[in-house]
Amino acid sequence: MWVIAGVLLGLVVLASLVGFHSGPHAHVVAGVVGVLAAAWLVFMAVDGRSAPVLWALLSADLVVSVGVGLMAWNGLTRRGTSAHHISSPEGAEGVAVSDLAPEGIIRVRGEQWSAASVNGTVRSGTRVQVLRRAGVHLEVWGEDVEAVPTAGGFSLDEGESKERST
Repeated sequence: MWVIAGVLLGLVVLASLVGFHSGPHAHVVAGVVGVLAAAWLVFMAVDGRSAPVLWALLSADLVVSVGVGLMAWNGLTRRGTSAHHISSPEGAEGVAVSDLAPEGIIRVRGEQWSAASVNGTVRSGTRVQVLRRAGVHLEVWGEDVEAVPTAGGFSLDEGESKERST
């Protein structure tokens, strides 16, 4: 009987871990298997195998089952809403939280992002516009930047003025 209880509890843990990677449907499976494991543990207690470890396992199983059940319900009911999917910040305006020299932190739509300035050093508090997103890293254009020397020997600002004069 203990082997069956161990297998069921192992399946609860395995399905819970798989659910963190693959989504709420695996959490539903973990919750269902957790209820089966709880029923089996109660059956064992009624059958006279009432050991302190049985009650500890039952308590832990119920906590895990309720937790993954709530995660499954939350994941399945919020699927497809804007709260579940982050909209792309490309084109959005934000503010530099730290200096971008060229990398730092910015705030866009109330969220902090790791970012790199493509047009020079951006000081904290300066407005920026998001050009591209690569995972959780953004490339931004600072509105008021300090010129940064490039490999060509002149700054971006000087290069722009030279290009305009030719």
